Amino acid sequence: MVDCVYIAASAGDARYTRICVASVRYFYPEIPIRLLVSGRLQRGLADELQKYWNVGTAQLSASGDYGWGFVKLEVLYGPPGERFLMLDSDTVLTGPVLNMWNDSCAPFLVDDEQQSEADTKRLYYDWENVRKIDPSAQRPEFVFNSGQWFGTAGVLTRADFAPWLDWTMPRKLRHPELFMPGEQGVLNYLFNRKTALEELQVERRPIMRWPGHSMDGLDAERVTKRTAPPLIIHWAGMKKTRLRPMVGSDILLYFEKFYYARLRAGTLRRLLANCRYFLTHWQHWVGVRIKQSYRRRVETLIPWGFSRRVNRSVGT
Repeated sequence: MVDCVYIAASAGDARYTRICVASVRYFYPEIPIRLLVSGRLQRGLADELQKYWNVGTAQLSASGDYGWGFVKLEVLYGPPGERFLMLDSDTVLTGPVLNMWNDSCAPFLVDDEQQSEADTKRLYYDWENVRKIDPSAQRPEFVFNSGQWFGTAGVLTRADFAPWLDWTMPRKLRHPELFMPGEQGVLNYLFNRKTALEELQVERRPIMRWPGHSMDGLDAERVTKRTAPPLIIHWAGMKKTRLRPMVGSDILLYFEKFYYARLRAGTLRRLLANCRYFLTHWQHWVGVRIKQSYRRRVETLIPWGFSRRVNRSVGT
């Protein structure tokens, strides 16, 4: 039995966080849901989720910016024995997926993902290069996207990650050249390493659907009629500011409407929240472009200035 659903949330993902919460509550009205917050949330979101959807915020060992994805490792150090589902915000449940873990004794359950050797090294970790530091490293027996996985708290320790991860704030990989940025690569490596040493049991089942591959059998009508296969759709790398152009947009839009139907003046609040969401992403886009432009200018000016200093120093 799953005790809690954790959702990694950030200020830039507020729209998707609401949709994810609505999909969980659609199938599990009572299960505890807790947000994992790295940095800050959209103002008022935590109170809104608590008031209307009974969603809490996880108590973490520290507050602040954990770095890309690393806050998700904190669920491993919750109440010992707690069984949880870990989700990214850009995910949606299509059915009672928690039930698939009821008949499993394994402390961890991950998606049975199939990847080529090249994509495994690109998306997770380069096991051959890891051998330079860990001679016992082997080709991974399995890999999984860390945006959806089942786990048990108290099984792994921070010391298990210590050779590979610096537990500072923000968290930092000790060997970033070997692992995909964020927690996904090092988490996959540790699971594989401990499985190979028979120190850990990790069960694998098809639990995730990536819209970039297929949405066969999954649409809003089937999901709402509870005839769709129970899976977790994850729009990893496919998020857009506007939902309608996205693959599977009918499901996203249904759960967004479901979310706001519970709120007072929901239609107006949805409009205002989405305007705020668009504005936030526009400001972020402008900020990124300004930084990139500044960096390019600095890169062109520094060699010129350095060259002039060198010329003066040698008397030319």
